Amino acid sequence: MQKFQLSRRKFLTSAALGASGLALSGCDAFDSVSNSDSAVRQILEGANGLTYRAQRLLVGRQALAQEFSESDIRQPMRPNGVTAPDDATYKGLLSNDFADWRLEVTGLVERPLSLSREQLMNMPARTQITRHDCVEGWSCIAKWTGTPLSLVLDQAAVKPQARYVIFHCLDTIDRDLSGDIKYYGSVDLIDARHPQTILAYGLNGKPLPVENGAPLRVRVERQLGYKMPKYIHKIELVDGFAAIGRGKGGYWEDNGYDWYGGI
Repeated sequence: MQKFQLSRRKFLTSAALGASGLALSGCDAFDSVSNSDSAVRQILEGANGLTYRAQRLLVGRQALAQEFSESDIRQPMRPNGVTAPDDATYKGLLSNDFADWRLEVTGLVERPLSLSREQLMNMPARTQITRHDCVEGWSCIAKWTGTPLSLVLDQAAVKPQARYVIFHCLDTIDRDLSGDIKYYGSVDLIDARHPQTILAYGLNGKPLPVENGAPLRVRVERQLGYKMPKYIHKIELVDGFAAIGRGKGGYWEDNGYDWYGGI
């Protein structure tokens, strides 16, 4: 069974990289692809749909990503992307050790929430040692501790029409004429409720460091690293992406990457 799972993982990773990682050396592979290149976009969207369907066919909703032992952790978790947000709001929260930070849960929920880090840490926790696979081609095993996202969703009472969870972040990933562009990402409710999907506040037995996403980041263990936003401050339940960003469900997705980065 393990041999099959590794082969499946390699196949699905290759499919995801083929669509979203045309240039693994950087995360701007699609900067040169204009909006008029509809044929290219259609090919990529078709590959994305194939990856999604293959993943759902090959694994069940509750199937777990491989977990490892303490002895498999051989290096610190590699930081990637933004590692020290320069945003005034973030730096203000950091200066007070995130005492004033709150996780807002909004959108299509019956009971909107505003949770402190202490409240999250007082909820039942899950610890898992898993492998982080980056679209740039590297991997790293680390131990993560956090609150299962499903518990937060249950507390907020998700409305029946909700289909996706949007993660809004505090870090500026880009700027344009309209101002700062904050990082954001999304998953569907199947992956949001997966037992290994957690809101992580601990890394390798210590508080989550700034370079790895403090005070809170998402771990979605059956997907590639860009699907696990850092520095999150708001979770929004929605029925579609049209009104958010460029309507593709995430910052990198808006710039050409697959929405479903499954492995």
